[in-house]
Amino acid sequence: LISLDDQGKAEEANAAVTRLVTQNKVVALLGEVASSRSLAAAPIAQQHKIPMISPSSTNPKVTEIGDYIFRVCFIDPFQGTVMAKFATDTLKVKKVAIFRDVKSDYSVGLANFFAEKFKELGGEIIADLSYQSGDMDFNGQLTELKSKNPEAIFIPGYYTEVGLIARQAQQLGLKVPLMGGDGWDSAKLVEIGQDAIIGNYFSNHYTSESQDPIVVDFIKKFKTRYNNETPDALATLGYDAARILIAAIQRAKEPTPQLIRDEIAKTKDFQAVTGKITLNEQRNAIKSAVVVKVDKTGNRFVTTVVP
Repeated sequence: LISLDDQGKAEEANAAVTRLVTQNKVVALLGEVASSRSLAAAPIAQQHKIPMISPSSTNPKVTEIGDYIFRVCFIDPFQGTVMAKFATDTLKVKKVAIFRDVKSDYSVGLANFFAEKFKELGGEIIADLSYQSGDMDFNGQLTELKSKNPEAIFIPGYYTEVGLIARQAQQLGLKVPLMGGDGWDSAKLVEIGQDAIIGNYFSNHYTSESQDPIVVDFIKKFKTRYNNETPDALATLGYDAARILIAAIQRAKEPTPQLIRDEIAKTKDFQAVTGKITLNEQRNAIKSAVVVKVDKTGNRFVTTVVP
């Protein structure tokens, strides 16, 4: 059981998986986290028939790579639908701008799915601009977005850039709701975005306000171990992925990649922190999503959307 983290580039993920499979002879892989890295790593796992479970790679293409690749998170077509419906039904907006990270498979895919569903619901995408991971200055794009008078902006990126975008938007007087996906989920979002990010919305895999005993117990244990820190979605998804993988290993008559793969595929109604998980024939998790509102003291639950 080897866990790959979200550091480094796609090429490094590829090299790491190759080394783990060919040299360390692992029987299963827990990871990758980001979709771009999973898209690089999964072909190696598939080629060598080593089961791989991604906790949080939401791009649909990840599990399309082959029958040894699984995930425990929902996928971007669903996440895009969730936020398109939220914009339409809850925010009551009709004109939305998109600001996407063109270097991220996750961001590009989620932006496309959001746009498709939002237009299907009668909305209009009045601008679709881009940035790149690692950028620090977004004033040019934000000035152009402001000139389009959007009623909201969908930013399906990661918290590192999103926080900076929110601050620069505020400085420019761009005062409309910002929306995003699960890539926003980090305690560092508010640290980076400060007051500018407060009151904005994103889709997520769980809410820490849940009263489900499984969630309450996990949060309690997590806080005890990690200096009273509230677990974010990546922590819960990593935990759920590990539990599903361990359960499959325990059920397998022998700990071989083939038998472990077959047991993972049988996962049904698994009681997890991020909800009840069933893996379908495409090895994707059928599960609900939540929309949360960013607050200084934590994300506040707004609504749940079921598949």
